Amino acid sequence: MAKKEKSMEEQLNEDKALEKEEMALAETAENEKKQAKKNQKRWYIVHTVTGHENKVKVNLEKRIEYMNMSEKIFRVEVPQKTVTQVKAGGKKQEREEKIFPGYVLVEMIMDEDSWYVVRHTAGVTKFVGSAKKPIPARDSEIKKIINRSSSQTEKVELDVKAGDKVRIISGPFADFIADIIEVYPDKYKLRANVSIFGRETPVELEYKQINKL
Repeated sequence: MAKKEKSMEEQLNEDKALEKEEMALAETAENEKKQAKKNQKRWYIVHTVTGHENKVKVNLEKRIEYMNMSEKIFRVEVPQKTVTQVKAGGKKQEREEKIFPGYVLVEMIMDEDSWYVVRHTAGVTKFVGSAKKPIPARDSEIKKIINRSSSQTEKVELDVKAGDKVRIISGPFADFIADIIEVYPDKYKLRANVSIFGRETPVELEYKQINKL
């Protein structure tokens, strides 16, 4: 028995159904792609009250814990670097200095819940970006910031400056009073004028050779 051929109308209906099915699959794939992108964790920059960066970090980490948001908010970072301050006589003091005062970095999956937890943390003023649509930071930028904060490079600060008077405590000019001309923090040295026989003579000194007056 010969197989009955499909009418043109039946063929058109099948083609429409197939086209509709393909469109539905494409739409599903697009939605899944959007959802995957939406669920991707990214770094966001949060503006805080200046001087409260570490408090914001502590407060936010507590909120993440008791609001069970650890699957959406992963890391909170306050980029810092080590600053070594050298006092007269060569005594060193280290302290942490914020690289970007007034800002905290948060790695998170952005949605209404995670936005609410971060935005309503004490000390947070806003996300970088529009009020309801924060802009994620570029991964390359965040990598540079984190590498910079974890670097062992130190910024040296001397607690004297050009124009200060100091007493030389060692070397051939010990007990002389000197006027600082220039300071070289990275070398722990300075240039100063010393009065010898009534004439100002420039000398180079190490920082451990002086005491502030």
